[in-house]
Amino acid sequence: MSYEVTVDADKCVGCGECVDVCPVQVYELQDGKSEPVNGEECLGCESCVEVCENNAITVSEM
Repeated sequence: MSYEVTVDADKCVGCGECVDVCPVQVYELQDGKSEPVNGEECLGCESCVEVCENNAITVSEM
């Protein structure tokens, strides 16, 4: 199973919670926003979705 990870830059405040909680380092902070730089590594655990207080992250099955 593979997953598509998207971050809504308008909602992301760059808190870094998703970077810290992701077990496979999908995210990096770039220019003050979270970027899914290793989206192909996503396990679909949705830990990032749970910690994002601004609902900026979407994880979808492909």
